[in-house]
Amino acid sequence: MKRFSIAQGYSPGFDTLGTTDNSQGATLVVQPQTKTGGPDFRHSASDHWVYVIAGAGRAVIAGREAHLDAGTILLIEAGESHEIFCLGDEPLVMFTVFSPPIPN
Repeated sequence: MKRFSIAQGYSPGFDTLGTTDNSQGATLVVQPQTKTGGPDFRHSASDHWVYVIAGAGRAVIAGREAHLDAGTILLIEAGESHEIFCLGDEPLVMFTVFSPPIPN
């Protein structure tokens, strides 16, 4: 067993919490009025689960749009292009899981 905590706050940007042979957990913080990813950005070999902890935003996954707010769970399947926009005045804070892990 491995235990991790994000109770003390979040690092800016992408912060890997832990990695095993099969998966990787990380936090991802997108600052207000900015984005991460892009129309050609993808993880070719990894599924990417996203859980929104706080904030509001919009995701564009393989050309389809989804609203993001606290409690949203999103699955970005391996090979799907994606970009995530923070639309509010507060950071968009997410917990993410990659399976298998992405290279660092």
